Parts: sequence; C-alpha cells; structure tokens
Amino acid sequence: MELKSPLEFDRAIEAELHHSYTEIGAFVPDRELVSLLRLVYDVHNVKTLLKSQFLTVRGEKRRLDLLTSLGNIDTDKLILAIEGEEYWELPYGFNQAIPEALAAWEQTHNALAAEKILDGVYFKALREVAAKLGMERVENWVRCRIDGENLKTLLRLSRIDMDHGTAASFLHEGGSLPINRLTPLVTEPVENWGRLLAFADIGALLAPFSEGESFNSLLVQYEKELDNFITGAIAKSRFGAFEPGNVVRYLWTKEIEAKNLRVVLVSVANGVEKDAIRGLLRDVR
Repeated sequence: MELKSPLEFDRAIEAELHHSYTEIGAFVPDRELVSLLRLVYDVHNVKTLLKSQFLTVRGEKRRLDLLTSLGNIDTDKLILAIEGEEYWELPYGFNQAIPEALAAWEQTHNALAAEKILDGVYFKALREVAAKLGMERVENWVRCRIDGENLKTLLRLSRIDMDHGTAASFLHEGGSLPINRLTPLVTEPVENWGRLLAFADIGALLAPFSEGESFNSLLVQYEKELDNFITGAIAKSRFGAFEPGNVVRYLWTKEIEAKNLRVVLVSVANGVEKDAIRGLLRDVR
C-alpha cells in the first residue's frame, strides 16, 4: 500500500497500534494491563469532544476526525455520552471530571483549565489501575510516568513567574518525588535542578540544563531521555517468561516505535538532516 499524505501515514500507524492492542487484549489474563496503555487515548478523545463543543458554540464545525480508536472507551459510546450529557456511564472518573471541565470552561473560557482537570483524571486513573493490579514493576513504571510529567510541567512553568501554590495545582500525586519536594524548584534556576534532585534516578535527566544551551532544545532532549527512562523502568520485565509487566513493556515499546516513526516522517517532510533525526529517536528495548 502506497501512503501519500501525513494523514495516511498516521492512520497506518494507528491501525498497527490498534492491531497490537486487540491481539494482546484477546489473550492476557488481566486486560487492565492493556487498559493502562490505552487510557491516554481516552483522555485525548474526551478533550477532542469537549473542544468540539467549545468550537460549535462559536459556529465552527465538530472535529470528530481527530478521534482515535485506540482508547478503552468505544468512540461512538463516548460521543453519545458527552453530547447527551450522560456522563454517569463513563469510567475512570470521567463521569465527574467532564462536568467539572465544562464548568471551568464556562467560568474562564480557558481551554487549558479544562485540560488540566482531564490530565488529573488520567494520572489518577493510572495510579488506581496499577494499584489494583498490585504488580511492583508496573506500579514503578507508573510512578516514573508521573515523576517525568511533573518535571516536564515544572520546566515549562519555570519560564513564567509562578508561586509554589499555583505550580502545585498543575502537578500530579503518586510519583516517587512528593509534590512538596518539587514545587520549590520553580523559584530555583533550572541549571540547579539536576543537583537538587541528585538523590533521585530521574534527576540525571536534568543535568544537561546546567550546560547553558537553548532551553527549547534541552526540553526536546529531556522528552526523549524521559521516554528512555520510562522504557528502562519496565525493561527488566522482558526476562520473566510469566512476568505480567512484560505486557506493559511490549505495548510501551510499540508506542515508542510509533513515536519514532512519526519523528522520522515529520523530520523528513521538514528537511531535517539525518544526524539530527537520529538524535531525536528513542531507544527500543
């Protein structure tokens, strides 16, 4: 099959991921191992539908074409629940979060305020599903996801003048690094963060920020190294023939492969040099 447009490439990647999720979900004893990876797409779909509601109020068309089939919740069911205001049918805390997000939009007309609520649902659901599974390597993988996201958020917030309390409202509970240890970072120079978090493994990812390079370039590099760090957190599961975490490892690896493909396709389309592209690719283990 010849693919001619970025949309066709993206649909092909989505189809491959969907096949992997469907195949693995069909035989694993505990399907919540699969749902952990698909949760992010549920949040994406909810955000897309809420933004479509915001747009239609302004007379613009709905963007249902941006929905993905990769979530746990069937997209048709999700559309009916949100457009029919039957939120009580939705799992993972969306039944409470969607009305809260809509109320935040009504009060502020700030889409980021609504997104913040839904991001909170995502990380809370990750914690709860992992805790229910009770598998240490999977729980550690989730903690690494939360720590990485919290630090990425703080790096972005560090570019604006923000107090500890406001910064804390953007962070998520459940990581290895307590929020009260993280929020003071926003008033510290980013160059010092690696030293201040040297006691934690993830602190090593911040070391390059002390070298005085372009902040935006360093943030891109941080996101790459964060993906590698998260991969490493679950990588040892591959050595256990009956290790449940191997399901998470395999599916996360498929996600990283998909991300690498997208990086290559976008970079080639924009004329990025090969060496620069290689520097953006994540490890696959």
